[in-house]
Amino acid sequence: MTQVLRIGGASGFWGEAPHATAQLLGAGVDVLVYDYLAEITMSIMARARMKDASLGYATDFVTDAMAPNLQKIAAGGIKVLSNAGGVNPSACAEALRARIADAGLSLKVAVVEGDDLLPRADEFAGAVEMFSGAPMPPRDRIASMNAYLGAAPVVAALAAGADIVITGRCADSALTLAACMHRFGWTAGDHDLLAAGSLAGHLLECGPQSTGGNFTDWQQAGDLARIGYPIAEISADGGMVLTKPEGSTGIVSPASVGEQMVYEIGDPQAYLLPDVICDFSEVELSQDGPDRVRVSGAKGRAPTGRLKVSATWADGYRAGMVFQMNGRNARDKARAFAQMGLDRARARLAQLGAPDYREVSFEAFGGRPGPGEYEEIAYKAAVRHDDARAVGLFLKELIGGALATPPGLHFFTGGGRPKPSPVVALFSFLVDADAVTCRVTLDGQPVAFGPVRLPIRDIEPSVPKSPPAAEPAAETVARPLEELAWARSGDKGDSANIGVIARHPAYMPYIWEALTPEAVARVFADELRGEVARFYLPGIDGMNILMTQVLGGGGVASLRNDPQGKAFAQKLLSLPVHVPAGLIVNS
Repeated sequence: MTQVLRIGGASGFWGEAPHATAQLLGAGVDVLVYDYLAEITMSIMARARMKDASLGYATDFVTDAMAPNLQKIAAGGIKVLSNAGGVNPSACAEALRARIADAGLSLKVAVVEGDDLLPRADEFAGAVEMFSGAPMPPRDRIASMNAYLGAAPVVAALAAGADIVITGRCADSALTLAACMHRFGWTAGDHDLLAAGSLAGHLLECGPQSTGGNFTDWQQAGDLARIGYPIAEISADGGMVLTKPEGSTGIVSPASVGEQMVYEIGDPQAYLLPDVICDFSEVELSQDGPDRVRVSGAKGRAPTGRLKVSATWADGYRAGMVFQMNGRNARDKARAFAQMGLDRARARLAQLGAPDYREVSFEAFGGRPGPGEYEEIAYKAAVRHDDARAVGLFLKELIGGALATPPGLHFFTGGGRPKPSPVVALFSFLVDADAVTCRVTLDGQPVAFGPVRLPIRDIEPSVPKSPPAAEPAAETVARPLEELAWARSGDKGDSANIGVIARHPAYMPYIWEALTPEAVARVFADELRGEVARFYLPGIDGMNILMTQVLGGGGVASLRNDPQGKAFAQKLLSLPVHVPAGLIVNS
């Protein structure tokens, strides 16, 4: 065994580019990890399993990621860890074993189950939503119910001799952590080491987002068609260097890695995982050579003894369409067209004695491409209702009014009229870890697994941190935040995170002074229905902003054009920040 464990992050979502596996194998890794499961992905897989008992997993993991690369995986002794099992890990494993047999190989495939709590849904009927306090949805409308498992069952599978481990729902970073625990012998009480391994997993779990993807300074990543996927080089003491395959494009810098570190973490002093509570606030990132960033300073403490469970459920129907409008006052014309369709549909609902739409969303995008009053915009009109027929009525009336619209309407018509689609809402709650029983099998044979029983602990409140106060200046200038910082945003259910990292430590006090909760709330006044909190990360001169009830329900439940808040950082980066004149070099 080498002293450094090289783990490649080969997938960040279901549908990820299939070439990552071959690229990372060519670069030389010991372990490949694959993350396929967003919260809504589970409901999509659950519906697939209802139609066909052999489905319900990420089929392209078997066909695209594994099948073409099995010979190299076997020859190199590479371990493969993946949550591609979705809601049907056994079926995924059987499909993969068939491919392994066809290739004449003898790779051992383990399966981790127990996260699927849907058969036990009645036991949790009294649970309340962990963010809103809402009651559990009716049982007959729940599509999936999965607990986030930790690293321990994956470690057991590796110890039993598995070459490939397939899980259902687990914490995204748990696969990487399991590889570290197995290789280095880390135990459940090594909290700082577990935090370091979890941070490594967090930096790998979104594929090339650590190596120049979704990066504020995206031009520095070069040819995005050849971007490199991330590799974490991890030592037994928790030390880590993040890098990418030699010869690939992209960029690995403290900024690109830092953006991924602050991505969707909430309170950086209390990032809650099944195996450990992580504190990333003092993590430091330093360049360690071309496209190599050294990561250090993660701290951990004992976990809560509870697991998050995500249930998805049917909550009516939604639909909408995006159309284009140009000419003078394009926004007013587009809204008049959308309102006409809505008014006609509402009149028909009233005639039928049917209830009104539960939610309506009109959004305009674009602006003036040149001088004068000429505009070019895209406009989205969408509705939500308990009855699919009412949603379809809105679409029919909207399209049916196309000849009565103000001038300038046009849209791509190849797909025909949109159709209503089910709203899949998310319901998250907590259960005691002891209430979830994991099962580990290796090629169909049970593997002895005795999970560590964790006491239930309340989360100790973090002591808030803040940067030094901004020095008053006789003369100040306003600069857009993007000149002072990098930023990235993402979602957790109906909440959005925006991580912000100062381009120079001297800028951070002024950024903090500008990005007050009140100022952020004003920027997102059209979207925000909840609260704004902010957290300081002195290790990277950064901050994380957390906004609740800001995504219209989030995911498939939202009518928003950006239901995951992926563009929120770009919106915030245009905010002017006042800094002392002369503070910014070459300004």
